[in-house]
Amino acid sequence: MSETVISPNPPLPPLSKWLPVVALAWLVPGGGHFLLKKTYRGAILCGCSVVMFLLGLTMRGYMFQPMTGDLLTTIIYVGGFAADLSNGVLYFLTKMFGYSAPDIAGHTVDYGTKFLVAAGLFNVLAMVDAFEIAVGRKD
Repeated sequence: MSETVISPNPPLPPLSKWLPVVALAWLVPGGGHFLLKKTYRGAILCGCSVVMFLLGLTMRGYMFQPMTGDLLTTIIYVGGFAADLSNGVLYFLTKMFGYSAPDIAGHTVDYGTKFLVAAGLFNVLAMVDAFEIAVGRKD
C-alpha cells in the first residue's frame, strides 16, 4: 500500500503577489492590511503598534545598536536592533530626528526599552498575518 502525503500548505503564489504586502507591512505598521483592504484590522494593528512605540519613547527607552562580543551580548544587542528595525518608518523617523535615550539607570528607561522592542515584534506578527492573508492561507 502506498500512502499519499498531502501538504498542509499549498505552494506559494508568485513573489509579486505577496512581497509588496509584506514590505508595506514592515514599513508602515498595519500597511499591509490596508493594502489588502482589511482596514479595520489594519487600523487596530497600526494603533497598537504606534501607541506602544510612543510609550517606549516617552519612557526614554534605549534603541539598540548592533554590537558583538560574547554570545549573550550579541544576542541581546543584535536581536534588539532587529526588533527596533522592525518598527519600519517609526524607527527611521526616530533616528532621523536624532532621538537618543539618556544614559541613566532606572526602571522607567528599562520599561521603555521593552516597549520599543515589543512594538517591533508586534509589527513582525502583523507582517506574518498580512503574508498569510496575501497568499490565501487566512481570511
